[in-house]
Amino acid sequence: MKLLSVSQLARRTGVTVRTLHHYEQRGLLRPAMRIDAGYRLYGEAELRRLQHILSLKTLGLALDAIQASLSAGAPTLAEAVLGQLHRLRETIDHQQALLRRLELLAQRLADGTAIDVDTFLSSIEASVQMENYFSEAQRAAIKQRGEALGPEKIREVEQAWPQVIAGMRAAMQLGKDPASDEVRPLATKWRSLLRAFTGGDRGIEQAMGRMYAQEPAAMQQRSGIDPALMDYARRAVAVLPEEPASPTPGPA
Repeated sequence: MKLLSVSQLARRTGVTVRTLHHYEQRGLLRPAMRIDAGYRLYGEAELRRLQHILSLKTLGLALDAIQASLSAGAPTLAEAVLGQLHRLRETIDHQQALLRRLELLAQRLADGTAIDVDTFLSSIEASVQMENYFSEAQRAAIKQRGEALGPEKIREVEQAWPQVIAGMRAAMQLGKDPASDEVRPLATKWRSLLRAFTGGDRGIEQAMGRMYAQEPAAMQQRSGIDPALMDYARRAVAVLPEEPASPTPGPA
Protein backbone atom coordinates (compact mmCIF):
# COMPACT_ATOMS: atom_id res chain seq x y z
CA MET A 1 0.00 0.00 0.00
CA LYS A 2 1.03 3.63 -0.39
CA LEU A 3 2.77 5.03 2.68
CA LEU A 4 0.96 7.85 4.46
CA SER A 5 2.51 10.90 6.07
CA VAL A 6 1.49 11.72 9.63
CA SER A 7 -0.79 14.52 8.41
CA GLN A 8 -2.43 12.21 5.84
CA LEU A 9 -2.91 9.53 8.48
CA ALA A 10 -4.46 12.06 10.83
CA ARG A 11 -6.77 13.38 8.12
CA ARG A 12 -7.90 9.89 7.01
CA THR A 13 -8.45 8.46 10.51
CA GLY A 14 -9.51 11.46 12.60
CA VAL A 15 -6.66 10.78 15.07
CA THR A 16 -4.85 14.07 15.68
CA VAL A 17 -1.20 14.58 14.75
CA ARG A 18 -0.54 15.44 18.40
CA THR A 19 -1.99 12.08 19.46
CA LEU A 20 0.06 10.18 16.86
CA HIS A 21 3.21 11.93 18.08
CA HIS A 22 2.28 11.06 21.66
CA TYR A 23 1.78 7.40 20.72
CA GLU A 24 5.23 7.45 19.15
CA GLN A 25 6.78 9.02 22.26
CA ARG A 26 5.17 6.32 24.38
CA GLY A 27 6.51 3.61 22.08
CA LEU A 28 2.99 2.54 21.13
CA LEU A 29 3.08 3.39 17.42
CA ARG A 30 6.29 4.07 15.53
CA PRO A 31 6.33 5.13 11.85
CA ALA A 32 7.52 2.65 9.25
CA MET A 33 10.27 5.04 8.25
CA ARG A 34 11.44 8.64 8.24
CA ILE A 35 12.51 10.51 5.14
CA ASP A 36 14.24 13.83 4.55
CA ALA A 37 13.50 16.55 7.11
CA GLY A 38 12.20 13.90 9.53
CA TYR A 39 8.85 13.27 7.85
CA ARG A 40 7.14 10.21 9.30
CA LEU A 41 5.61 7.59 6.99
CA TYR A 42 3.11 4.91 8.00
CA GLY A 43 2.20 1.67 6.21
CA GLU A 44 -0.18 -1.26 6.59
CA ALA A 45 1.51 -2.66 9.70
CA GLU A 46 1.20 0.70 11.43
CA LEU A 47 -2.48 0.93 10.46
CA ARG A 48 -3.08 -2.48 12.02
CA ARG A 49 -1.23 -1.34 15.14
CA LEU A 50 -3.26 1.87 15.33
CA GLN A 51 -6.51 -0.07 14.98
CA HIS A 52 -5.35 -2.36 17.79
CA ILE A 53 -4.62 0.64 20.04
CA LEU A 54 -7.96 2.30 19.33
CA SER A 55 -9.91 -0.93 19.83
CA LEU A 56 -8.27 -1.41 23.23
CA LYS A 57 -9.00 2.23 24.13
CA THR A 58 -12.65 1.62 23.28
CA LEU A 59 -12.66 -1.21 25.83
CA GLY A 60 -11.62 1.33 28.50
CA LEU A 61 -7.90 0.53 28.80
CA ALA A 62 -5.48 3.29 29.73
CA LEU A 63 -2.34 3.78 27.62
CA ASP A 64 -0.12 1.96 30.11
CA ALA A 65 -2.46 -1.04 30.03
CA ILE A 66 -2.61 -0.89 26.22
CA GLN A 67 1.18 -0.88 26.04
CA ALA A 68 1.38 -3.90 28.34
CA SER A 69 -1.32 -5.71 26.34
CA LEU A 70 0.42 -5.07 23.04
CA SER A 71 3.75 -6.23 24.46
CA ALA A 72 2.14 -9.41 25.77
CA GLY A 73 0.26 -10.02 22.53
CA ALA A 74 -3.10 -10.41 24.27
CA PRO A 75 -5.76 -9.61 23.38
CA THR A 76 -4.94 -10.03 19.71
CA LEU A 77 -6.11 -7.48 17.16
CA ALA A 78 -8.97 -9.83 16.17
CA GLU A 79 -10.02 -10.22 19.81
CA ALA A 80 -9.78 -6.49 20.44
CA VAL A 81 -11.93 -5.71 17.38
CA LEU A 82 -14.49 -8.30 18.50
CA GLY A 83 -14.56 -6.59 21.89
CA GLN A 84 -15.06 -3.25 20.18
CA LEU A 85 -17.90 -4.74 18.11
CA HIS A 86 -19.54 -5.99 21.29
CA ARG A 87 -19.27 -2.53 22.84
CA LEU A 88 -20.68 -0.93 19.68
CA ARG A 89 -23.65 -3.33 19.66
CA GLU A 90 -24.32 -2.40 23.28
CA THR A 91 -24.25 1.28 22.30
CA ILE A 92 -26.64 0.66 19.41
CA ASP A 93 -29.01 -1.21 21.73
CA HIS A 94 -28.95 1.71 24.16
CA GLN A 95 -29.56 4.18 21.33
CA GLN A 96 -32.53 2.17 20.09
CA ALA A 97 -33.93 2.10 23.62
CA LEU A 98 -33.45 5.87 23.79
CA LEU A 99 -35.23 6.26 20.46
CA ARG A 100 -38.25 4.28 21.69
CA ARG A 101 -38.34 6.25 24.93
CA LEU A 102 -38.22 9.63 23.18
CA GLU A 103 -40.83 8.53 20.62
CA LEU A 104 -43.18 7.64 23.48
CA LEU A 105 -42.46 10.95 25.20
CA ALA A 106 -43.07 12.87 21.95
CA GLN A 107 -46.38 11.05 21.41
CA ARG A 108 -47.54 11.82 24.93
CA LEU A 109 -46.59 15.48 24.51
CA ALA A 110 -48.45 15.64 21.18
CA ASP A 111 -51.56 14.03 22.72
CA GLY A 112 -51.50 16.31 25.73
CA THR A 113 -51.17 13.32 28.04
CA ALA A 114 -50.04 14.05 31.58
CA ILE A 115 -46.38 13.04 32.05
CA ASP A 116 -45.00 12.09 35.44
CA VAL A 117 -41.68 13.43 36.75
CA ASP A 118 -39.94 10.05 36.55
CA THR A 119 -40.67 9.84 32.82
CA PHE A 120 -39.10 13.25 32.24
CA LEU A 121 -36.08 12.43 34.39
CA SER A 122 -35.58 9.12 32.62
CA SER A 123 -35.75 10.76 29.19
CA ILE A 124 -33.37 13.55 30.17
CA GLU A 125 -30.90 11.09 31.65
CA ALA A 126 -31.01 8.99 28.49
CA SER A 127 -30.64 12.09 26.35
CA VAL A 128 -27.26 12.87 27.91
CA GLN A 129 -26.27 9.25 27.21
CA MET A 130 -25.66 8.17 30.79
CA GLU A 131 -27.29 4.85 30.03
CA ASN A 132 -24.87 4.22 27.17
CA TYR A 133 -21.90 4.03 29.47
CA PHE A 134 -22.98 3.54 33.09
CA SER A 135 -24.76 0.52 34.50
CA GLU A 136 -27.95 0.90 36.51
CA ALA A 137 -25.99 0.33 39.72
CA GLN A 138 -23.38 2.93 38.74
CA ARG A 139 -26.05 5.51 37.91
CA ALA A 140 -27.71 4.84 41.25
CA ALA A 141 -24.38 5.31 43.05
CA ILE A 142 -23.75 8.59 41.22
CA LYS A 143 -27.26 9.80 42.07
CA GLN A 144 -26.80 8.90 45.75
CA ARG A 145 -23.54 10.86 45.91
CA GLY A 146 -25.27 13.92 44.49
CA GLU A 147 -28.17 13.64 46.92
CA ALA A 148 -25.80 13.26 49.87
CA LEU A 149 -23.84 16.38 48.96
CA GLY A 150 -26.79 18.58 48.07
CA PRO A 151 -27.19 21.25 45.39
CA GLU A 152 -25.06 23.92 47.10
CA LYS A 153 -21.94 21.73 47.29
CA ILE A 154 -22.50 20.49 43.74
CA ARG A 155 -22.66 24.08 42.48
CA GLU A 156 -19.45 24.86 44.36
CA VAL A 157 -17.63 22.02 42.63
CA GLU A 158 -19.11 22.85 39.23
CA GLN A 159 -17.66 26.34 39.64
CA ALA A 160 -14.25 24.90 40.50
CA TRP A 161 -13.96 22.73 37.39
CA PRO A 162 -13.59 25.52 34.77
CA GLN A 163 -10.61 26.98 36.64
CA VAL A 164 -8.85 23.62 36.85
CA ILE A 165 -9.60 22.84 33.21
CA ALA A 166 -8.30 26.24 32.11
CA GLY A 167 -5.13 25.81 34.17
CA MET A 168 -4.48 22.33 32.79
CA ARG A 169 -5.06 23.53 29.23
CA ALA A 170 -2.63 26.42 29.72
CA ALA A 171 0.02 24.03 31.05
CA MET A 172 -0.49 21.73 28.05
CA GLN A 173 -0.28 24.60 25.56
CA LEU A 174 2.91 25.86 27.20
CA GLY A 175 4.43 22.40 26.77
CA LYS A 176 4.81 21.74 30.50
CA ASP A 177 5.75 18.19 31.42
CA PRO A 178 2.57 16.67 32.92
CA ALA A 179 4.74 15.00 35.58
CA SER A 180 6.38 18.30 36.61
CA ASP A 181 6.07 20.06 39.98
CA GLU A 182 4.34 22.96 38.21
CA VAL A 183 1.50 20.76 37.00
CA ARG A 184 1.17 18.60 40.13
CA PRO A 185 -1.19 20.96 42.06
CA LEU A 186 -3.52 21.07 39.05
CA ALA A 187 -3.37 17.30 38.70
CA THR A 188 -4.14 16.87 42.41
CA LYS A 189 -7.19 19.14 42.18
CA TRP A 190 -8.30 17.43 38.94
CA ARG A 191 -8.15 14.03 40.62
CA SER A 192 -9.96 15.33 43.70
CA LEU A 193 -12.87 16.69 41.64
CA LEU A 194 -12.98 13.62 39.43
CA ARG A 195 -13.00 11.16 42.31
CA ALA A 196 -15.92 12.99 43.85
CA PHE A 197 -17.94 11.89 40.80
CA THR A 198 -16.51 8.36 40.60
CA GLY A 199 -16.09 7.78 44.33
CA GLY A 200 -12.83 6.05 43.45
CA ASP A 201 -14.88 3.32 41.74
CA ARG A 202 -12.67 1.89 38.99
CA GLY A 203 -15.69 0.69 37.01
CA ILE A 204 -17.21 4.18 36.95
CA GLU A 205 -13.83 5.66 35.98
CA GLN A 206 -13.53 3.23 33.06
CA ALA A 207 -17.11 3.93 31.97
CA MET A 208 -16.44 7.66 32.02
CA GLY A 209 -13.25 7.10 30.04
CA ARG A 210 -15.24 5.26 27.38
CA MET A 211 -17.79 8.07 27.28
CA TYR A 212 -15.09 10.67 26.64
CA ALA A 213 -13.36 8.42 24.08
CA GLN A 214 -16.51 7.61 22.10
CA GLU A 215 -18.31 10.96 22.42
CA PRO A 216 -15.45 13.50 22.17
CA ALA A 217 -17.47 16.28 20.51
CA ALA A 218 -20.44 15.97 22.89
CA MET A 219 -18.23 15.73 25.97
CA GLN A 220 -16.09 18.68 24.87
CA GLN A 221 -19.24 20.75 24.44
CA ARG A 222 -20.50 19.76 27.90
CA SER A 223 -17.25 19.92 29.86
CA GLY A 224 -14.74 21.87 27.75
CA ILE A 225 -12.37 18.87 27.81
CA ASP A 226 -11.15 17.74 24.39
CA PRO A 227 -9.32 14.42 23.80
CA ALA A 228 -5.86 16.01 23.83
CA LEU A 229 -6.53 17.74 27.17
CA MET A 230 -8.01 14.57 28.64
CA ASP A 231 -4.92 12.59 27.63
CA TYR A 232 -2.62 15.26 29.11
CA ALA A 233 -4.58 15.33 32.38
CA ARG A 234 -4.53 11.54 32.64
CA ARG A 235 -0.75 11.54 32.32
CA ALA A 236 -0.51 14.25 34.99
CA VAL A 237 -2.77 12.34 37.38
CA ALA A 238 -1.06 9.00 36.68
CA VAL A 239 2.18 10.10 38.40
CA LEU A 240 0.49 11.34 41.60
CA PRO A 241 0.94 9.30 44.78
CA GLU A 242 -2.19 7.45 45.86
CA GLU A 243 -4.50 9.04 48.41
CA PRO A 244 -8.07 8.46 49.66
CA ALA A 245 -10.90 9.42 47.28
CA SER A 246 -12.40 12.88 47.65
CA PRO A 247 -16.08 13.28 48.65
CA THR A 248 -16.89 16.01 46.09
CA PRO A 249 -18.54 15.29 42.73
CA GLY A 250 -17.08 16.15 39.31
CA PRO A 251 -18.71 16.68 35.89
CA ALA A 252 -20.31 13.78 33.96
